[in-house]
Amino acid sequence: MVGKKSGKAILREEGLARTDNNMDLSTWPQVNPINQKNYYTEYLKRDDQYLAFRTQREEDTNRLVQQARDRDRALAGVTIDGTPIETAEETIDDVPETHGSKIIVIHPGSQNLRIGLANDALPKTVPMCIARRAQANESEEEGAEPKPKRLKLDEANAAKPEKWFGDVFAKEYAAMTTELKQRMRMNKRRLLPNSKELVVNFNKKVYPETITEHNDPHRIDWTELPPNPAKAPLYFTGQAALRIPERSKPRYKLHWPFRHGTWFNERDYTDKKELWNDIVLIIEDAIKNELGLKNKKDWSQYSCVWIIPDLYERNYVYGALDILMREFGFRRACFLQESVSATFGAGYSISCIVDVGAQKTSICCVEDGMAVEESRMNLKFGGADVTEVFMRMMLHDYFPYEEINLLRRYDFLVAEELKQKFCTMNEAEITVSTYDFHLRAAGQDTRKYTFKTYDETMLAGMVRYLSTGAVCLR
Repeated sequence: MVGKKSGKAILREEGLARTDNNMDLSTWPQVNPINQKNYYTEYLKRDDQYLAFRTQREEDTNRLVQQARDRDRALAGVTIDGTPIETAEETIDDVPETHGSKIIVIHPGSQNLRIGLANDALPKTVPMCIARRAQANESEEEGAEPKPKRLKLDEANAAKPEKWFGDVFAKEYAAMTTELKQRMRMNKRRLLPNSKELVVNFNKKVYPETITEHNDPHRIDWTELPPNPAKAPLYFTGQAALRIPERSKPRYKLHWPFRHGTWFNERDYTDKKELWNDIVLIIEDAIKNELGLKNKKDWSQYSCVWIIPDLYERNYVYGALDILMREFGFRRACFLQESVSATFGAGYSISCIVDVGAQKTSICCVEDGMAVEESRMNLKFGGADVTEVFMRMMLHDYFPYEEINLLRRYDFLVAEELKQKFCTMNEAEITVSTYDFHLRAAGQDTRKYTFKTYDETMLAGMVRYLSTGAVCLR
């Protein structure tokens, strides 16, 4: 703090005090007033004050100190814990393990599993599904209808895609298109007249181009099955499960153990033990294949961090802890909420986390490393709903691949690819555009489709799919 001092006292400290009061003050040095920007700001948090940085820095310091002590003992001829000097010197020269290399982070979701070591820059992403042997796959089951679901129409209306999803969907879609045009005009965006008609007329006349397998540079390696169906594996996990041919012998059916990123998928399972067993198999294969830890006996040297939802159930945590300790045998286990782990990794102390998943959208505010309970929300729609609505809008505008069915694995992968490539929230990209995609199915030649889009790429991300088949603005 700077106390109040007179002008003479300040000049006396500078060695410039004078007794003559009639001297020219313009020749004296000017004393700048206190600037508000010079206030003490060390109370603000810096990067090196976060627990992650402090812990790593303390471990590095302790390791260097211990190495220096061991080196001095070795040079003085003193044994280290009864170990001969030669062996001790070899131990000193060993490269220490990287911080976080013995910690496995597991983040399961409704569609994808993210797993990796704590010191990895990016996690590994594995589909959170398992394919088990069954009498029929998910698209061939009795009573299974194509997805998105079409209405049963007479022959006159069956050839009109605008009638496939009912009048409610058509009216909502038209209203959203009109509203988007009005907003783009207000924002001075250029609009082409009859844009919808251009898209529909082009898509009506498109026919696929057939490409033989040996001419396809990006052909897919499908999961191979033995010639004898009796020797086929009982299950496949991850990406291998999605690459099983639809007409494989024997048939395989996909199972997804989680729903809405928060709850176990007990709706599609009749036995709870089978549900837990599938979760164990998916994570176990991911650890072995993605992290390279083939020997399960070595897992006792590792610790685990399991990322749980912001809104979680107690049974969820109990079951996950049982898996980590009994099935995997990790040394230690820790549970961290999704929003807290996101702020911890980004280095923010106060933030609002919005997590858009496949089947849920969660919102949570974090303050000083704690999730604010009153701010936690879990909305039951996400990227999978956007994919389905996007396909509905595309089919409504005469999408050339009319028989698309999201219950088929290769159609599901194609729809996800189209959504990730073409869907946008930028109004500047809303124009009549021509795109193409390749449809690859096991045992069939590759088909190349060309199609046009207009506002479907933006409207699909602005709606929420309802069980009634309608859409409403978010």
